Amino acid sequence: MMSSGRRALLVIGAGLIAQGFGVAALSADTQTDSSTVHSARAQAPFDPVGYWVSLVTQNWRFRMIVPGRGEYADVPLNEKAKALADSYDAGQDEAAGKQCEAYGAPVIMRQPTRLHISWASDNDLRVDTDNGEQTRVLHFGPPVATAAPEASWQGYSVARWIMHATSPLGAPPAPGAPTYGSIQINTDHLLPGLLRKNGVPYSGETKVLEYWEVHTEQATGDTWMTVTTDVQDPTYLRGSYSYNSVFEKELDGSKWDPEPCSLRF
Repeated sequence: MMSSGRRALLVIGAGLIAQGFGVAALSADTQTDSSTVHSARAQAPFDPVGYWVSLVTQNWRFRMIVPGRGEYADVPLNEKAKALADSYDAGQDEAAGKQCEAYGAPVIMRQPTRLHISWASDNDLRVDTDNGEQTRVLHFGPPVATAAPEASWQGYSVARWIMHATSPLGAPPAPGAPTYGSIQINTDHLLPGLLRKNGVPYSGETKVLEYWEVHTEQATGDTWMTVTTDVQDPTYLRGSYSYNSVFEKELDGSKWDPEPCSLRF
């Protein structure tokens, strides 16, 4: 069960966000010259490596506890999805070995969790979660010609850097000027799972689009990462299911606390 200490830490910083530490808007997308070969790690406009903790500043009752039957607010589910959710039995799915079905890529960044982000290679960014003990790999660069990836909870994620303009429109950046940007991530090849632990489903046809941006408070040096997620599912959703999640960077991994998947809490 999630410790009371973790619950307290996850809501630390809510006041800071509420006081107006906003999310920066995406700037113009300036594509990297494809004739220049640089690894994703070398191109990075910010350093995502390290430990991060989610700040639960919104939708607390959907994220920190299992919502009750019929609590489907904010999810544009269709009648087919509602019928499945209304008859959902967590015990039955746990008995079938589906404890991790609410920890898939469409919602893993919505979980109250810590992240450990590291470079698995110069073009592969690894993201581990302590809540649910999940691992994502974000693949940068051109796709490798192999067989289609096998469906999984985290699916297959293709990532690229979106570089933001820092000079007047049409002007080249000054030599040595800082770079700014975000990570764009497209994920598919997913196993069917749950958007919420009360049975709200998503199908294997689901596709996920994310943008990750990092912001640093100059006065304190505190660093936040904003993850904007858009979930599309032609089977169970009437439209996009979109949300923002905020993470604060931690000094080290001393608070890392792995817990297995659970549909009960």
